[in-house]
Amino acid sequence: MFSATADRPQIDDNLIRLSSQMDVFEGYSETHASRVAALADGIASAFNLAPHDRFLLQQTALVHDIGEVDMARDYISAPRGLTVEERIDLQRHPVIGEQSTAKIGLPRAVQLIVRWHHEWWNGSGYPDGLEGEQIPLAARIFRVADTYSSLVSARPFRAAMTAEDARKYLIEWAGIEFDPAVVKAFLSPRQAS
Repeated sequence: MFSATADRPQIDDNLIRLSSQMDVFEGYSETHASRVAALADGIASAFNLAPHDRFLLQQTALVHDIGEVDMARDYISAPRGLTVEERIDLQRHPVIGEQSTAKIGLPRAVQLIVRWHHEWWNGSGYPDGLEGEQIPLAARIFRVADTYSSLVSARPFRAAMTAEDARKYLIEWAGIEFDPAVVKAFLSPRQAS
């Protein structure tokens, strides 16, 4: 999945190692970041994104929750739901992640997708309350891929959803949390999930 082509450089091994550490910290039972990278790449292909932009999405997938790791909160991997205070605290992770990706020298585009990966189509996401097409397409694609992968993965605080239930969730929240066009592209028969 991370092989180099003429249009796309090789993913740095350090990012892959960092990604594995994040998956463990967050309590994923499977490789979440790599799955998000593959899903986002498939959706990006449906939108004819340039290979370089698809490479940036893959880099983003590997580090998107670096802010959670840097915050080092025990509640992130706790086998329970979050309290209101914990949710508010956790909403800082995209901004911290943007800063962390800058420190490790990732491109500004990656930094911004990390910052905006929790923005919602209807404007009720965080940290900036962007809505609709104010959210860059790459971040909207990433939101769908990340959410789907999270839903079908077992977490310390809940069981995994079936692929069918996760698809239904995306459909139900299209136009609210997700860009409907991105959900439609993701659900097209050409996309593997």
